[in-house]
Amino acid sequence: MREIRIEKVVLNMGVGSKEEALKNATKLLKKVSGIEPLVTKSKKRSTFNVPKGKPIGCKVTVRKGAEKLLKSLLEANENKLQESNFDSTGNVSFGISEYINIPEIEYDPSIEIVGFDIAVRLERPGFRTSRKRLGTKIGKKHKIKKEEAIEFMKKKFNVDVR
Repeated sequence: MREIRIEKVVLNMGVGSKEEALKNATKLLKKVSGIEPLVTKSKKRSTFNVPKGKPIGCKVTVRKGAEKLLKSLLEANENKLQESNFDSTGNVSFGISEYINIPEIEYDPSIEIVGFDIAVRLERPGFRTSRKRLGTKIGKKHKIKKEEAIEFMKKKFNVDVR
């Protein structure tokens, strides 16, 4: 029950209110993940004068095949992460500045050179009970700490954490 595993990997791209950039972003995320992206919309009027409900980005949640995808994304990041990429609950977030660094992906002139963000959620067996309707609490000893997440990434993916 103490084994740490990957629950999901979320790929996210914020592009603003330009339609052409949004098309390119959905095309790129589909190319990287193999899953059709979800278009995200603005929740409320922001300081950037974007109207409510306007498409501003896209995201993909990968559960099956997340480990394989994460290996290639970390390889694009040269298997290096910083300690600040880990939060206190053991989740990991990092970004890729150019998608052409991913080993299996080739340059597409229609997309141009862009990057995106990656968020990885780690869990232990039994975490699903906290998401159920009863809302069972997870004990402090069962929660993933930052140090445990760093150790997991070092062992599983051979990542250099600075």
